[in-house]
Amino acid sequence: MSQTNRSDAVTVTKRTGISRRRLLGRSAVGLAAGMLGGGIPSPASATRRFQLGANEKVGVGYIGVGRRARQLMGLPRAARIVAVADVDSRRADEVAAERKCRSYHDYRALLDDKDVDAVVIATPDHWHVIPAIHACQAGKDVYCEKPLSLTVREGRMLVRAARKYERVVQTGSQQRSMSANRVACELVRQGQLGKLKEVIGSNYPSPWECRFDGQDVPEGLDWNRWCGPSPLLPYHAELFRPRGNPGWISFRPFSGGEMTGWGAHGLDQVQWALGMDHSGPVEVWTEGEPFRPPVYTKPESRKRGEAVCSRPRVRYRYETGVVLTLADGPPGGATFVGERGRITIDRGRFRLDPPDLIDLEHVPVPSEAEGTGGHLRNWIACIKSRQRPAADVEIGHRSATVCHLGNIARWTGRRLQWDPREERFVGDATANRLLDRPRRPGFELPEIT
Repeated sequence: MSQTNRSDAVTVTKRTGISRRRLLGRSAVGLAAGMLGGGIPSPASATRRFQLGANEKVGVGYIGVGRRARQLMGLPRAARIVAVADVDSRRADEVAAERKCRSYHDYRALLDDKDVDAVVIATPDHWHVIPAIHACQAGKDVYCEKPLSLTVREGRMLVRAARKYERVVQTGSQQRSMSANRVACELVRQGQLGKLKEVIGSNYPSPWECRFDGQDVPEGLDWNRWCGPSPLLPYHAELFRPRGNPGWISFRPFSGGEMTGWGAHGLDQVQWALGMDHSGPVEVWTEGEPFRPPVYTKPESRKRGEAVCSRPRVRYRYETGVVLTLADGPPGGATFVGERGRITIDRGRFRLDPPDLIDLEHVPVPSEAEGTGGHLRNWIACIKSRQRPAADVEIGHRSATVCHLGNIARWTGRRLQWDPREERFVGDATANRLLDRPRRPGFELPEIT
């Protein structure tokens, strides 16, 4: 096992073995099954229809081929890239030439391609749900980057589409395919910490506003379509980038800020460890001065905006009474504090404090089960088996919802009661209006008939 610098903590990563002596019986079986299983079996009502032969490769199209999409092109042998689409025609053509596949400048044409069985959506956040729903309607399975949605209503609409059209929809929360994360979240759910006292997450900043002067739109880029359902702001190179000075992830028209950027990773782990994959908190509130997001009128680093938009502090309460505080926890996970000790989970590793809190018997995990590569393999395997994937659409929606609730709490500045079953705030019409956003004409959410 790998030791940290602290004498009272031990870190377990995806590369280290996990030894066990005191965890017995059914719990060990549960851990092994969770780490080595290929997916979550669908309920009887879900589709069992096989569309591809056992040896037939899944044809995958990419909608959005920027930085993240290229990181998602390491498909397993059971799949092949057949097409790409991007509102930047030069980028689409360049990637198509590299991958020796077809190029489209409108994703709707890609969805008409009969060789495309499934799509990877790696667009900016405000363009996740519309093409995902269209893909479901076209009979394509979907891998959608996190955060799954820009609003709570969007996310629920995508869940409805996936279920109605019987599609396999994987959320790009790759920590769901990291063995150390699986083990640690299972330990929390099993009660290995004793009674859970609190959860400490990272203090993710909310988004702020942008009023940049415009620049000339680069040749080949359809900027109107890039803005899509969000307001049509003037083009600027530092707005087109995801993270830069400061990049679109920081701006409210296109994103939920790092509350949804990194929060979609960390708060997903909280949901998983608390066994809340189909539910969520029942209360959310802020503590501290009112939220006053800045307006950037010219490019500058994210430092000022993130400092301002990390206040006030956000807290959540779950039905069990456990309170989650966004403070100094790790960005990719959280620290779970119980009566017996604590576990800190973050990006393919977890730390035990005290070090002898839990002692596990070695559980071998194939290296290919890890991270993004394993997450893509899980998705392709589930396309063939028609099982629900590791980060099924409902899971991705519920985790993104926790992020959205944190932003809404800052925007309203008051204590909010949340009904996770109805997905509505109790007795607060103003907060409920923030569960969705206006969309420009021509970019409405597709109807699910």
